[in-house]
Amino acid sequence: MEMNAAYTSFVAIGDSFTEGMSDGQPDGTYRGWADLLAARLAARTPGFRYANLAVRGKLIGQIVDEQVDRAAGMNADVVTLVGGLNDTLRPKCDMGRVRGLLDEAVERLAPSCGRLVLMRSPGRNGPVMERFRPRMEELFAHIDMLAARHGALVVDLYGAPVLGDQRLWDVDRLHLTAEGHRRVAEAVWQTLGLAAEEDWRIPLPPAAPPGWSTRRAADLRFAREHLVPWIGRRLTGRSSGDGRPAKRPELLPYTAPLIAQHTAPHTAATDGETAGLS
Repeated sequence: MEMNAAYTSFVAIGDSFTEGMSDGQPDGTYRGWADLLAARLAARTPGFRYANLAVRGKLIGQIVDEQVDRAAGMNADVVTLVGGLNDTLRPKCDMGRVRGLLDEAVERLAPSCGRLVLMRSPGRNGPVMERFRPRMEELFAHIDMLAARHGALVVDLYGAPVLGDQRLWDVDRLHLTAEGHRRVAEAVWQTLGLAAEEDWRIPLPPAAPPGWSTRRAADLRFAREHLVPWIGRRLTGRSSGDGRPAKRPELLPYTAPLIAQHTAPHTAATDGETAGLS
């Protein structure tokens, strides 16, 4: 890749991972890797434009129906597509349909942008990850095939052991922490052919495992605040993204706020409470 590549516009599409959960800001909004990446690209390119169409909870069919044509019509230099993982986590998942919808998305997006970026999403180490690993790996193998066929780039987050570290996952056990999102932004930055600022794969410092009482308290909090509501939405056919608009629906000039600027690598990590449910 060209190490001095110039990108003047960026459109991100997908689900909660690309929306930025759980990289929360003081005003109650989410930042996330896509905002961090946009801030860094904007800092080197006057007039840089950015749109983020991602909405939490979206399945790949919804991403195709609601986001793909809008993104294709923006003709951006860079488009990132991350989707399908929510489908693989459902009790019943038609992987043939998921693959077909990904085909449709990539076939529409690849000719419309300068560079299409796909991802092998990260997964938190643990028993839930093991349960869904075969579906995830089937999804990622298809993503690799599509990238080769259409000349897209692939960011391999799944293959990075550090992103399986429980300390990089929020208490909801579904979403990366701010440090996790920061590492993803660096991974995409490097995949785009831009000069590395750090080794995003470097492991977190060793930490003593949490005690039994800490683990149990974390499990109870997770069940009360996240697992029970998640099950309720599945049973009623609702989604956390129902009725929620995209946070940046138009491809407009982007001035990164100070809080979204790239920062130096973090050395501290959260404790064992941040175990993640994939």
